[in-house]
Amino acid sequence: MNAMTGRWVAVGSIDDIPRRGARCVMNGDMAVAVFRTADDRIFALEDRCPHRGGPLSQGIVHDGCVTCPLHNWVISLESGRAQGADEGATPAFPVRLQDRVIYLDLTPDLATA
Repeated sequence: MNAMTGRWVAVGSIDDIPRRGARCVMNGDMAVAVFRTADDRIFALEDRCPHRGGPLSQGIVHDGCVTCPLHNWVISLESGRAQGADEGATPAFPVRLQDRVIYLDLTPDLATA
């Protein structure tokens, strides 16, 4: 699914993403990882760790964060910012859930990057 509604783009159903998992959608050349937490909250980040570009969509989702599968950096799903002593951020995208359909505003929040 890829319907436009104003600035929001429908990218699929919450049911397409397993709990504590992710799926990717493309925004031009950029992959955007759409995450679902254990309590069904939805977040979207560029699918690129700020450390070495690892695929965040393949990481472990936990406690409102994702752990990069390459070097174990922990990234906030809400802000895209690295946690703990690590520094850096990946762009975060606004998400809206309506009738189990996930909508993204594919303009990254550059304040977090």
